[in-house]
Amino acid sequence: MKWICVITAVFASGAMGLATKAAAAPSQWEQPAAALAEQIAGILGPAQAHLTIRNNSTIPIDEIPAIRRLLTQDLKTHGVTTSEAETANLLRVTLSENLRERLWVAEIVEGNETRVAMVHADLIQTRQTPATGSLTLKSQQILTSRDAVLAILETPSGIVTLEPGQIVIYLRGPDGWQEEQEVKTGSSHTQTRDPRGALLGYASGSDFAAWLPGVECSGSNVSGSQPASWTIQCRANDDPWAITQPPLDLTDWGVADKGMNIKVAPVRAFYNTARNYFTGVLTESPGIDLPPFYALGTIPRSAGNAALLINGIDGKVQLVENGALKPVSGTRDWGSDFAALNSGCGTGTQIVASGSGEALSDSLRAYELPAQEAIPASAPLATKGTVTALWSAPNGKSIFAVVRETAGPGSADSYEVDRVTASCN
Repeated sequence: MKWICVITAVFASGAMGLATKAAAAPSQWEQPAAALAEQIAGILGPAQAHLTIRNNSTIPIDEIPAIRRLLTQDLKTHGVTTSEAETANLLRVTLSENLRERLWVAEIVEGNETRVAMVHADLIQTRQTPATGSLTLKSQQILTSRDAVLAILETPSGIVTLEPGQIVIYLRGPDGWQEEQEVKTGSSHTQTRDPRGALLGYASGSDFAAWLPGVECSGSNVSGSQPASWTIQCRANDDPWAITQPPLDLTDWGVADKGMNIKVAPVRAFYNTARNYFTGVLTESPGIDLPPFYALGTIPRSAGNAALLINGIDGKVQLVENGALKPVSGTRDWGSDFAALNSGCGTGTQIVASGSGEALSDSLRAYELPAQEAIPASAPLATKGTVTALWSAPNGKSIFAVVRETAGPGSADSYEVDRVTASCN
């Protein structure tokens, strides 16, 4: 696999706190060294290169000379010779890792152009039991639905769910949440295989906005009455969707001093109504062109600001920060949905992601994202079916997960909405 991109930062290691492992036999590095050398040669061709190695992993320092020798030998077989000459191309190799795997990254600099090659190398585990991280995820079933739930919003007077072609209001009864009101949205667009929608709650707690392909709706709890009496209106509209909840108050998320009143507005993005993803165009430019994506989240940072995390339709998870688009490693087993969780554990904020694929039994897992590497912060939390949507609560203290339970032949699937919270270990 060949990666061609401009890189401005070296992949950070997410495992600086791991215990030093026993030295491994040099043969352990033969396969990743050969694979990386082959990719480098495919980019560079027969040439001279000045090789440097940076170790951001727990590989013992006395193993680095063996890795250098293997790389040098493998490069030579492909016509790339290492040299200290000033005219030689610069070849920087970084060895990094997270709790599950090692990632070796090579930056090949030719003039003003930098290109990248990378390989994954197995990580030998020395623990007798797997690490569970800084927190434990817990889930509680809120409600079930016969129809797909695309988004959910909890208000002081009830729960609003967005489904293909309709909005449903639930009120709390003696036996839990019960369906109270159903309003058709009038969407004329053909539903895609994986339909999407968005719900935005306002600070009043009594109003919301909703988006489906080609439709925008607004809802209001008349005079804030109890029991709730909702007025919902829908109209054809292809305006951008609000895909994050406001106001994201960074003081509530613990990354800004109290009293600073630092709030982040919702991100609005244009949706491709003919497909099932966002085009990458936002109403307020982040200073860089974004690729089409399935999911986007606002991630509070320790400096008192926020970054954007996107999951592209190509499966690549990337971080948008300070006007740059940076790849995030450690996300190969993520599904297309994720949500930010303000747990207060570990670094304070985690990303909860679904598993990849269409398995009958999916899972959720929390990750820390201190830099450009997703580090597991919890053990996987099994779900009863496939996770189809994840949404953060406005304060981030919990997230909502929609799980599709596949029925047997002749029966319809059902959808369960779970509230997911975390407890610190």
